[in-house]
Amino acid sequence: MKVRNKTKNSDIQRINQIYKVLKKNDFGYLIEENTFFKTFPFLRNRKINDDAELLDGTIPIRVRKVLEELGPAFIKLGQMLSTRPDLVGLEISEELEKLRDETPITDFSEIKEVIESELGLPLDKIYKDIDETPIGSASIGQVHTAKLKKDNKKVAIKVQKPKSEEIIMSDLKIMKFLAVRIDRYINKSKVYNFPAIVMEFEKTILKEINFLEEVRNMEVLANNFKTIPYIHIPEAYIQYCSGKVITMEFIEGKQLSEVIEDKSDKYNKKLIAKRGMDSYFKQVMIDGFFHADPHPGNIIILDKNKVCYIDMGMMGILDDTFKENLAELILLLINGNTDNIINQLIYMDIITPAQNTPELKADINDLMKKYYGTKLKNVNGSIEDLLDVMVKNNVVLPREFVMIARGLALIEESGKKLNPEFDTAEELKGLSKKIILHKASPQRLVKIGSNYLLEIGHLAKNLPNTVNNTLSKLEEGDITIKLKHEGISEISKQVTTAIIIAALIVGSSLALFADKGPTLFNIPILGLIGYIISFALGMYLVVQYIMFNLD
Repeated sequence: MKVRNKTKNSDIQRINQIYKVLKKNDFGYLIEENTFFKTFPFLRNRKINDDAELLDGTIPIRVRKVLEELGPAFIKLGQMLSTRPDLVGLEISEELEKLRDETPITDFSEIKEVIESELGLPLDKIYKDIDETPIGSASIGQVHTAKLKKDNKKVAIKVQKPKSEEIIMSDLKIMKFLAVRIDRYINKSKVYNFPAIVMEFEKTILKEINFLEEVRNMEVLANNFKTIPYIHIPEAYIQYCSGKVITMEFIEGKQLSEVIEDKSDKYNKKLIAKRGMDSYFKQVMIDGFFHADPHPGNIIILDKNKVCYIDMGMMGILDDTFKENLAELILLLINGNTDNIINQLIYMDIITPAQNTPELKADINDLMKKYYGTKLKNVNGSIEDLLDVMVKNNVVLPREFVMIARGLALIEESGKKLNPEFDTAEELKGLSKKIILHKASPQRLVKIGSNYLLEIGHLAKNLPNTVNNTLSKLEEGDITIKLKHEGISEISKQVTTAIIIAALIVGSSLALFADKGPTLFNIPILGLIGYIISFALGMYLVVQYIMFNLD
């Protein structure tokens, strides 16, 4: 009971602290509307009569100042929001990019206590020559260098600061409290959906405070690049890692930001630019597992122009379907076909048919005119403007899509600084075509065919019941057919082919159940032939779809 009271009192004290910061920045009403202040209006710091008055042009700056003053968890929230212009708008996201995760250094005696508690051994039994002055300090973690006692290898030790998790969990509860009330009492804030934002942030931060997540990310990324010699991923020494400690290989090199500024001929900057783009595109489009924040500070350049990624606390994950659809969307963006872009966005469930308004089409048309009067070389601006169009039309984009867009923008920005002639669009076009052509590869078609055969097997088992149910509904007049006009000629061809395939499957299934006719391996030949023809027609439709999207 005492622990509960202590926790409750701690939360109340924190809410009071947050209220003071909010009031100082003219946001006090967010708490006032839901506390005893509402009972005593003379204690409130302002009246709420007009949402527009509250959401004025100074709000981005005031939001940033609040987050800075409230500390680690809120700074992390702001940094996450800076990557989500589709959620908070471009003005707020751009202002939040100014947030810096710089916190006071934690005394080494406390860091030592965390390491020994987590690893279960005295510090001098694991490391030697440990530097008590950190090489980096952020809100959650602090990094020190040392050497492993067993083999003298130089390592970097990332340690979670004491009580970081407790503070973050407490602040998360308060964020949820505030988010619900902002959404409830300020009508114009509903467009931002603050409860959903906090929910996404919770998922993100909970992964970030579990350091073993980063260790796993390092291992997966290292495996994905094991055959590519010009990419290096730091090795984690798993026996000296835990949920709050990571012991990893110390990387000797220069940050990409320093290489960009280097005026000597030590580095082949054109080669580094290409390797950066190729390696990032491989992560996104081939592996479906990519670095969520590839800014120049998270990329180290080693000898022989090798590229090393660091800080893998957060990664994006894509399935095969999303990767292929994204490749098609990139090609459509590069080629500048508005109708096809909108159709692809609908197909990817990024926008709904109801959101396909004349205003959206006009905005995308304007975007195409802006970028395609001359040869497109810069992807960054077009992606940012596309995000702006989505925000303007109240489209909330998938988190992964925004992460990729931001990652491409960061990689391109670095590539342009390294090599002003670097043609990002041409690189992406070539790589995207490879992904799309892979859809028609024999291996891919065999995989699809195997899946179809499994589905056909399930269909054949359930077919008698399905046919009986359908016939019963037809007799009762209980079937409704809905048609949507999307180009009658194209639909009619698809429907005709689908009917033929369905008829073949039904006929073939009936043949399978019959005991008459020649067999092969105890399978009726007529039924087998029907399935083969159905499969061939299905493959034909797939290939036609791929070729249509390549045009």
